[in-house]
Amino acid sequence: METLIEIKQDSPGFDGFIGSWLFQDDLTLLVDVGPANTSGRLIESLSRLGIDKIDYVLLTHIHLDHAGALADVLARYPMARVICHEKGIPNLVDPSRLWSGSLKVLGEIAESYGKPKPVPLDRMISHTRAQVSGVTVIETPGHAQHHLSFSCRNRLLAGEAAGIFMMVGREEYLRPATPPRFFPEVFLESVDRLISLEDQPIFYAHFGQAESSHLMLKRFRAQVLSWKGWIKGEIASGEEDPERRCVEVLLSKDPDLAAFARMDGPTRERERNFIGNAVKGFLGFFSEIKS
Repeated sequence: METLIEIKQDSPGFDGFIGSWLFQDDLTLLVDVGPANTSGRLIESLSRLGIDKIDYVLLTHIHLDHAGALADVLARYPMARVICHEKGIPNLVDPSRLWSGSLKVLGEIAESYGKPKPVPLDRMISHTRAQVSGVTVIETPGHAQHHLSFSCRNRLLAGEAAGIFMMVGREEYLRPATPPRFFPEVFLESVDRLISLEDQPIFYAHFGQAESSHLMLKRFRAQVLSWKGWIKGEIASGEEDPERRCVEVLLSKDPDLAAFARMDGPTRERERNFIGNAVKGFLGFFSEIKS
């Protein structure tokens, strides 16, 4: 049984965006834990669901909105162990660099998420040593070097390797999450790695689910390639403020972003900011290969 636990945020426009997936069968698995500032809301939701034991926390990556609450969750569930990319573990044990880097990239959004607390090393399991029955760990760098996806009992937990997918009313909304530094080939190799798995339901960190991983991943792959072409064309035009122009072009050309127009004002502001951050990843990539 799977349950999506929404973790309410105080920032306007962040409803229906951050959550944890809870999977219960012979094991109880929690996938990502949300920001530090809202750890109490996640723990309260788990208590309301009657969860008194968590076997494993599966971290798709260590960004603040996915792993910030980890120390508090582990304090509440002392039996739980965490499966995380080996490159991410040092930044959870000592989150000072993670925090300073997040402030630099996200600014006020990082402040709203909150500063993560250190996590005990003995609670962590490197993804290279993880052996949990029915759980396959897949390295999916691209959104982050330390990003993992998991296949669990014929369910694909894609984190942000497959983009952001949510429903706006009855309309689907899909977009890449490609922050700097961004390497398109690495990102697409991760998508191809997920496509190579058997078709299965796919679960997104932000924020929904879909029945066919193959269908969604192929659609997403095509979207990333379209973004790459559109952004390259805007750079070639040589006009000023390429980030703003690229965001406008994407919103006008990409049918998978059409639901943007149906979002409320604060949600559109959130998405415009994140689309801009994704564009920065592409712009950085094109700048590097040009130089």
